[in-house]
Amino acid sequence: MKFIDEVCITVRSGDGGGGCVSFRREKYIPKGGPDGGDGGKGGDVVFFSSPRKRTLQHFQHKKEYSAEKGQNGQGRQKTGRSGADLLLEVPPGTVITDAESGAVLKDFSRAEEHFILLPGGRGGQGNARFKSSVNRTPRFSQPGESGQHLHLKLELKLLADVGIMGFPNAGKSTLIRVISAARPKVADYPFTTLIPNLGVVRMDDESFVVADIPGLIEGAHSGAGLGIRFLRHIERTRILLHLMDAADIDPDNPLSRFAAINKELERYSPELAKKKQLVVLSKMDLPGADVAAELFAMTEGAPEFMCISAATGQGIRDLKYRMLKMIQDADRKRDAEEEPPSA
Repeated sequence: MKFIDEVCITVRSGDGGGGCVSFRREKYIPKGGPDGGDGGKGGDVVFFSSPRKRTLQHFQHKKEYSAEKGQNGQGRQKTGRSGADLLLEVPPGTVITDAESGAVLKDFSRAEEHFILLPGGRGGQGNARFKSSVNRTPRFSQPGESGQHLHLKLELKLLADVGIMGFPNAGKSTLIRVISAARPKVADYPFTTLIPNLGVVRMDDESFVVADIPGLIEGAHSGAGLGIRFLRHIERTRILLHLMDAADIDPDNPLSRFAAINKELERYSPELAKKKQLVVLSKMDLPGADVAAELFAMTEGAPEFMCISAATGQGIRDLKYRMLKMIQDADRKRDAEEEPPSA
């Protein structure tokens, strides 16, 4: 299945039905009063964050969606049937914005959320509503209210606890295969991963979700390479796992690639750059990796890091425990910030 993470669509709520102009006409009541019924309400445009949806692909080929119109009122004060609502399912993590103004209309940060985006038009009143002491035979009714329409941009940002980022071919896909049941494509060339992959890591009675984000390159913040299409997917993660190929460290400037990725994060979003990072040197089974890791550690300004090898299993268990602890720490910090102050 092709991964679709951004689409533009137009939605319209239903028009309300028109009120009816009618008079009671029976055999022995030739001049009965007005009995025109009201029109039905138009259908709403409703979005639902469905856990069954993983992408926005189902919006790729159809761009316009309309709720049903309300039916017109009828004689004998019969109200027209309301139009059916338009229910559109999106994956959790979808952000809905007004395509024209850029205003965020809804951010689905959880599954199974309902959101009425556009209410349907009200039904018009029938002539029975307008009878009065000065007008016993009103010969007019109210038209239904028109529905509303919007041009929308739907943008999917994956929901994951850990975002694995790094340059192309740093070993992200291999790592996610080793620590979870996910089976992304793995090959020894850049940009093997063209879509983000999600995997569930299980540790004793705990579990968490990791996202394998396609490789970033310099200029990603402005769209170079796979660019901002995938930077958005690490915005929601609680921690970042910055994976580096130990064999690819520049001996003349060991921190160059580490600094380059962080510069792209800063340029894309200063808030994203502040997110907690776990730095990991991968492919420690390759010749020269130990020397490169030592050189990296001795360089001024080097961050704390871990060494692993997905091929041999070196450091993998410790890495999973470290990720779990960082997630738990992030949860405690979030809960403390959200806790209301005591009286």
